[in-house]
Amino acid sequence: MSGDAVSGDAATGGGARAEAGARTESGAHAGAGAPEGRGEGGSGGVRAFLRLVMIEHSVFALPFAYIAALSAMFGHGGTVLWRELLLVTVAMVGMRTFAMAANRIIDREIDARNPRTAGRELVTGALSVRSAWAGALVALAVFLGACALLNPLCLVLAPVAVVPMVVYPYGKRFTDFPHAILGLAQAIGPIGAWIAVTGAWSWDAVVLGLAVGVWIGGFDLIFGCQDVAADRAHGVRSVPARFGIAAALYGARGSHVVTVALLVLFGVLTGTGLFYWLGLLIVTAAFVYEHSIVRPGDLSRLNRAFFTVNGFIGIALFVCALLDLVVRGLGV
Repeated sequence: MSGDAVSGDAATGGGARAEAGARTESGAHAGAGAPEGRGEGGSGGVRAFLRLVMIEHSVFALPFAYIAALSAMFGHGGTVLWRELLLVTVAMVGMRTFAMAANRIIDREIDARNPRTAGRELVTGALSVRSAWAGALVALAVFLGACALLNPLCLVLAPVAVVPMVVYPYGKRFTDFPHAILGLAQAIGPIGAWIAVTGAWSWDAVVLGLAVGVWIGGFDLIFGCQDVAADRAHGVRSVPARFGIAAALYGARGSHVVTVALLVLFGVLTGTGLFYWLGLLIVTAAFVYEHSIVRPGDLSRLNRAFFTVNGFIGIALFVCALLDLVVRGLGV
């Protein structure tokens, strides 16, 4: 288990495994001793860093933050605040980039021992650890700057968002439940987006944040199933490694039932309309499909469940929630 749910790393699915398969032998021996920053000069280093953090997948971190921000705007003035929405986007991308970079840096030795992840940039030496830290710190500065431009409460609470992102990669070293740490880290996004708009705490946002956190923790349980053999061999801790694949999949199902219940509660608390409930119905159907294609004895479609379905869930609910807000009178 290597923390891929932070970003939706399974988006590269079979491609990632194909790359790992082609480079396993060299990558597995590279470890911390891989040539530092081979071919890293100039724009090559930037491209290697962007590949490391999978920058193009930032889009999958945004839908629930946008749902929170736009819902807050609807309840506080009824119009889209474009400046705040832009700063929320910058903050989310900055935080996700920092989290991904930190995860890859901290886990680079674990990644070197896992055939699935042995082709990553820090393992092969395509990017140096120093350059990765430099990129991570720039991303962190961007996040903090966006928080400062939003409102004082965002800036004060910014460290609360940073801490679990750093703790999560270490979690697999001291607990069998690192997925819960990841869920907590991801729950902060929608809460922060709401605060970015209102400058005040909201329990409605907490409910949405918990829904996101439980959802992501659940699909991290699914994704971790493919690393059970490597995790057990190298002492990496996770629910699938400790309790088995079947238990992890049952845990994921339970998590996603709770996710739907929390999304129902959010809809009730915020007085959502028909389109939101239609979106939630679509999300529920997607969860049912996701769990029908992944079984303890057959993980061949795991990447479809992890990336395709979960990417669809976030985008589908956002589109429906946006339509609902517009129909109810959200102005632009």
